[in-house]
Amino acid sequence: MTSQTTVEKASREPQNSAVPAPAKGLRGHPWLTLFSVAIGVMMVALDGTIVAIANPAIQKDLGASLADVQWITNGYMLALAVSLITAGKLGDRFGHRQTFLIGVVGFAAASGAIGLSHSVALVIVFRVLQGLFGALLMPAALGLLRATFPAEKLNMAIGIWGMVIGASTAGGPILGGVLVEHVSWQSVFFINVPVGVIALLLGLVILKDHRAENAPRSFDIGGIVLLSQAMFCLIWALIKGSEWGWGDYKTLGFLGAAVVLFVVFAFSQKNVREPLIPLAMFRSVPLSAGAVLMVLMAFAFMGGLFFVTFYLQNVHGLSPIDSGLHLLPLTGMMIVASPLAGAMITKFGPRVPLVGGMVCTAVAMFGMSQLDTGTGTLTMSIWFGLLGLGLAPVMVGATEVIVGNAPMELSGVAGGLQQAAMQVGGSLGTAVLGAVMASQVSSKLPDNWKAAQLPPLSPQQMDQASSAVEVGIPPVGGNVPPEVAGKIAGVAHDTFVSGMSTAFMVAGIVAVVAALVATLTKRGANAGAGAGAGHI
Repeated sequence: MTSQTTVEKASREPQNSAVPAPAKGLRGHPWLTLFSVAIGVMMVALDGTIVAIANPAIQKDLGASLADVQWITNGYMLALAVSLITAGKLGDRFGHRQTFLIGVVGFAAASGAIGLSHSVALVIVFRVLQGLFGALLMPAALGLLRATFPAEKLNMAIGIWGMVIGASTAGGPILGGVLVEHVSWQSVFFINVPVGVIALLLGLVILKDHRAENAPRSFDIGGIVLLSQAMFCLIWALIKGSEWGWGDYKTLGFLGAAVVLFVVFAFSQKNVREPLIPLAMFRSVPLSAGAVLMVLMAFAFMGGLFFVTFYLQNVHGLSPIDSGLHLLPLTGMMIVASPLAGAMITKFGPRVPLVGGMVCTAVAMFGMSQLDTGTGTLTMSIWFGLLGLGLAPVMVGATEVIVGNAPMELSGVAGGLQQAAMQVGGSLGTAVLGAVMASQVSSKLPDNWKAAQLPPLSPQQMDQASSAVEVGIPPVGGNVPPEVAGKIAGVAHDTFVSGMSTAFMVAGIVAVVAALVATLTKRGANAGAGAGAGHI
């Protein structure tokens, strides 16, 4: 039987993959399962942003170079992105409960090892391990929710799951700032150890292993290698493109290699008995639209949030903690709106909430493009809050569309696809919007510098100044008179804000495109294949 036939049959007969109704006790209880997996997911989501606050302290304490510090972030991101879909397949094959628990133990252990490390090389190694174990944990969490909740409650569960991810992602800088400022950079990692122990104990008691009758029995080793290489080349090119230059042969070489490897991977999937990703999955227009929507949403959100932190800290001069507090409207609105979005999607279907969410996101991005050096907290809060309101239904709805339109036996792969789409979109958004910022700064800084009648700079000095201005830092030397330093700061901040405005306009346009893509989504055709017979 071909993989295409298998997927089509599973799509027509979801009841064949149904699992027994959840138990009435602790084991397999839907809401307790959600609580248990949310704690594990929170660790991974927090580490996506919390470490950025700790990087300067790590650099100072361990004597790390800038390249070393970049690898602390890039190693984690690469390992996570490359492994997500394969990790989802492992959950489909061996059970999502086991995969989740291994991910929790490994992630917590790697976190503790980072805190005990006395060299930056060890920090990087354990950060890579963190990414690998985090990849095991994330798709397994979605697989457990899909198998445990009945269809009429699944959206609400995914809403709360999305709320945890959104709140953890946005709250990372706040918690990181408090820990680094008042404890140590090591505490940013040590905190995962007790959280991991709690998640493990709850998982051992609560989580129930669910496996579809026609779950995969073998592995597509060749497909795993090809997809991993393709994802590595793509993410690596996006990470290094701004440093190498987007027209540089190394950047183009990695991007070209990614395209070739993805094509070879697609062809290889047609000839494997149990492929890593059955291509017939993508015959589902809603599933494909959901994956594209995740990429576009993460592009706008992660790319935009990248500049907001620089704007708050380097232009407005806020501390990391104060910057995090200024983002509370975004975090708070995601916390409030995610469960509500789940309820709306259950009642009305995902299309209208998804389109509305991306329209709100677009309006927020266009509004944020009007921020300037003197914008007050109230105005910022309005746009940040509207952004959170727009993102919540998309985080929930796109996840349900992807996972709900995949057969039950591929729920782990679908969860990995959803997370991989977010990683690719976030990397793409940061890279593209970063390139937009760099282009705007290089073209406007010389004229602004000259108009302010500042001392002329050599081409090399102007390049160095541009690099600082791209993150909102005034290129002021140690012996510059105060009045000149003030002029330089004004020029740097105005130029940065101009580039940020253009970047937010691009993000807004991407959000509009995402709203059009959202019109192709619909409720998951296989959403009832989980605990459909259960009652909560």
